[in-house]
Order: sequence, then structure tokens, then C-alpha cells
Amino acid sequence: MAQKKRLSAASIFFETLPYHVNMETGLIDYDELEKSAKNFKPDIIIAGVTSYPRTLDYKRFKAIAQASDSYLMADMSHISGLVAAGVIPSPFEYCDVVTSTTHKTLRGPRAGVIFYRKGVKSVSKTGENVMYDLEDRVNAAVFPGFQGGPHNNAIAGIAAAMRLATTQPFKEYQKRVLSNCKQLAESLKQLGYKISTGGTDVHMLLVDLRPINLTGSKAEFTLQTVEIVCNKNTVPGDKSAMNPYGIRLGTPALTTRGMKENDIIKVAELIHKGLSLALDAQKVSGPKLVNFKSTLTSDPVFVKRVNEITKEVEDFAEQFYIPEL
Repeated sequence: MAQKKRLSAASIFFETLPYHVNMETGLIDYDELEKSAKNFKPDIIIAGVTSYPRTLDYKRFKAIAQASDSYLMADMSHISGLVAAGVIPSPFEYCDVVTSTTHKTLRGPRAGVIFYRKGVKSVSKTGENVMYDLEDRVNAAVFPGFQGGPHNNAIAGIAAAMRLATTQPFKEYQKRVLSNCKQLAESLKQLGYKISTGGTDVHMLLVDLRPINLTGSKAEFTLQTVEIVCNKNTVPGDKSAMNPYGIRLGTPALTTRGMKENDIIKVAELIHKGLSLALDAQKVSGPKLVNFKSTLTSDPVFVKRVNEITKEVEDFAEQFYIPEL
């Protein structure tokens, strides 16, 4: 939820209060979160992120939730494959509800799953067991609440993904995802870029482009023009979510194609070439994005450079396996 706009379904239907990161470190400020929870008294605290490159302290989240008499829910959509492989901390020990998509690091079909606790939730002051009542509420919310009809092909795909997630090759894959991402962060730092939080514990990282005065929109457009996938993203200290100064990068797809640390060094060099191109184009186009896009795609000097970098990216990518092709 932005200051003046309710953008997500959660902020439209519920009264929400965000928690924040420390502007200097980029890390979640758990002390501030604890104070906010005591004042706000939320029904539920959500330990879930889409672009936070560090693991979450679920034990601390649980203590905060208990102190404010709140449910604790973890949304592990982005990290569920890493959790399944046991290479990062799991939320299941501490959370009342855990949700996840199945098509990100879990590498399954586009779908979602909900886990919830059953049994004794707590003991009352009179010594009576207070039971969880989540099962019927969750099931009814899914169907008939939100789901019109289950897709059996997706259910089969989820089952196949879950089965694969128990295998040793999957665990080795997730270890490689982490090592590749750490290598990408380190390689970009060596090239002079600022990495939010100073690095990564997971499968993705944030590049803070404010030191080189390049917006995320321009970086995203340039990199995608030369066939490098990324997305613009806010970084700690950004003034506007609509005009962020960061980009988000990840390594699951590159790892699936068989890339290792030495290959990731080359990936970082290609990203650097793309961002250097963006900086040069910005000098000619000026600050407006529409003029920047026009310069990059119509000015003969920059079209030539785009084509050269694109060919280098494609020649490099063609060395690697594409699943099922």
C-alpha cells in the first residue's frame, strides 16, 4: 500500500501496516516491527517478501506475534524450493500458516498451496486446551470462496514438483542456485555496483543504481533490449515505487540451464555492458524515459551497440541446455 493509494488486494480488503528495513543496512528492523505490532495489534503478521535478499528470522517473528496475540503466516512463494531443499531456514517450525506458489524456485506449475496447523494452539488461563480452527476456514475460503474449479493437470504437476523436491539432484540444484547468486553479487560488486544489504542469502539480489544515477526503468528496458531478463525494483531509500532506482536479478533459471560460478562471472560482465550502454544513452537522451527509449532503439550509434551486445548475449546463452528443447 502506497501512502495515498491502495494497490494490492490485501490493502483494499484489509487494514494493513507495513514493516520496514533499516535504510542504511537494508535489513528488516525487527525492533521497529515489534513496537509496531504492540501498537497496531494485528490479527495476523505476515513474514513474506518478494525482493528481500536475506533469510527471515522466523523465531523473532514468532515471538513478536505471540506478544501481540497475532497469527503468524509465512509466504514463502519465492523461496519454497530453497526451503524444500533444506538450504535456508524453514518457516514451518514457527508459523501458524504457510503459503507458497509452486512455480518459482520450486519449479512446478503455476499454482499455490496452503499449509495450516491443527491441534492445540495454546492453553487458556483455566488450563483448557485452545484448539486451532483453521482447517474449515481455509478450506471454505478456497472452495467455494475463491476457486471455481480445481485443475487436475495442475494438481498432478504440483505432485510431480513435490516429488522432485525430495530428490538429491534437486537439493544439489538449490545449493548451486545459492552459490551462483552469491557469485553474481560478488562479481557485480567488483565491477563497482552497490548491492542492497551487501549481498544475498537466497536466490536473488537487488542492485542499487542510485550511485550511478540510473533509474530501474531505464536499466530494465536496456537489459531486456539486449535479451537479459530483469525487473525494476525499489531499493531501501527510494522515494517512489513507481520510479525505483533498483533492479532485481536471480539465478534459478540460469542454474537450471547448467550455469556455474565461472559462467556467472560472464553474466555479470554482460549486465555491466548493458548498464554502461544505458548510461551512455542517458547522456544523449536526457532524463525522460520516453526519450531514452527512442534514443536506444532509433539512434544508429546505439542501435549498433545494442545489436553487438545482443549477439554476445545470445552466443553465450546458446552454449547452455534449454529444458525440453
